[in-house]
Amino acid sequence: MPSRNIYQIKISLSNSKPPIWRRLLVWGDMSLPKLHLAIQIAMGWCNGHLHQFIKNDRFYGVIDDEFPDPFGDTEDETQFKLCDLIKKEKDVVLYEYDFGDSWMHKITLEKVLKPDPALTYPLCIKGKKACPPEDSGGIWGYYNMLNVIADETNEDYEEYAEWLGDAFDPEYFSVSEVNEELQNSFTKSCVVN
Repeated sequence: MPSRNIYQIKISLSNSKPPIWRRLLVWGDMSLPKLHLAIQIAMGWCNGHLHQFIKNDRFYGVIDDEFPDPFGDTEDETQFKLCDLIKKEKDVVLYEYDFGDSWMHKITLEKVLKPDPALTYPLCIKGKKACPPEDSGGIWGYYNMLNVIADETNEDYEEYAEWLGDAFDPEYFSVSEVNEELQNSFTKSCVVN
């Protein structure tokens, strides 16, 4: 039986300047639902909206009999693994979160590695900048919000400042906090791949 590979992937939030990104080590044969969970945790999303993976004009997402796919072109993501969509270095798959705000992420396979028995996967090894707050209007709405809160004379300043609270720092990112949450989430559910 061939050994399982580890994929070093970079997840970049599209159109973010300077870039908002995370670098993860994940099992190459990780299921797409588990990859979705790892992305949510690593980026800092709250998992409150729909999502889909996109590769070669094919869509992979959650199939819900109560809310059928209007176009009938979404594949059941539970039937696919990351290695079904990307296989070699520099391969890319897109991940869209929240169809209203349309947070697009580019997932690039940077390296294919052998597993290290001393590590627990998935594992975040690097990243930059805070995840935008949920429901902030997509990337353009987020940058508008940052411009508003940088100018106390802006007529919308009070509204945004109250909504964001004092704790939001667009520069903040902690690898250790992400890894603690990844470990808690994946250990609790006995996730292997």
